[in-house]
Amino acid sequence: MTITPPWRREERTHFPGVPAWSLATTRQAPELFEVSPLGEVGRDWALGGADGTGVRVCVVDTGVEGGHPRVGGLDASYVVTDSLTVSACEPVDPAGHGTACAGVIRSVAPGVSLSSVRVLTDGKSGTGDALMAGLRWAIDEGFDLVNLSLSTTRSHFREALHELADRAYFRRCLLVAAAHNMPVLSFPWTFSSVVSVASHDEPDSMRYYYNPAPPAEFYARGVKVPVAWPGGREIRSTGNSFAAPHITGICALILSKHPWLTPFQLKTVLFLAADNTGEAHAP
Repeated sequence: MTITPPWRREERTHFPGVPAWSLATTRQAPELFEVSPLGEVGRDWALGGADGTGVRVCVVDTGVEGGHPRVGGLDASYVVTDSLTVSACEPVDPAGHGTACAGVIRSVAPGVSLSSVRVLTDGKSGTGDALMAGLRWAIDEGFDLVNLSLSTTRSHFREALHELADRAYFRRCLLVAAAHNMPVLSFPWTFSSVVSVASHDEPDSMRYYYNPAPPAEFYARGVKVPVAWPGGREIRSTGNSFAAPHITGICALILSKHPWLTPFQLKTVLFLAADNTGEAHAP
């Protein structure tokens, strides 16, 4: 029997005489929640033996070349149209950025289910409204993880993006967002409800570090990374854009093994299993 996770259910009916969002526990027992204990979290506990199977990831970017060998196929490909609706499209990438990110995710979590939503055209340009529409769609579609190797410096989108990030958080759709490559303020990577990622310059794709001085919470491989590129090619590229999908892939491994983890628990597991924390090599 398939059990609908609590974060995918319809809102609970309000109890008369009890404040909104509350539970009348004298009339209805609190729901038992199946969750793994976090007492002995280490790298092996977190992701040992996992390949990402059962986890749905959406790459919100420039599109993804689904036929690229490093991508290994897509479940679905979509584009935000000029009318800000999301429509199915061919699995192509006119820029390459999204293909690169998807290939990194696949390399870390080969069993993951990948989909793409194109919100950018040439890897740099796109509208904030298109980003909002694509992100909102991905959240409502119930993806477990959304890779956002992009950001906006336009402050008038901050409030709406913050609302979407919080909405995703409470629906157990975790946003993994790349920090800006320049020392400027941008969004949504600076929000606490997302997992924010910057780069380290080591060659190990599975090595990542916790950053005790956020807003960038984690460092992952992002310098001279071999990435997929349109036309079946491969190039080396540098940027926080390519650090984020490494963490997205690692999150997929963790969720594949522990599918009931909530976003704040997943962040805790990422912290405890990082290569510079005390529990990193615990059993």
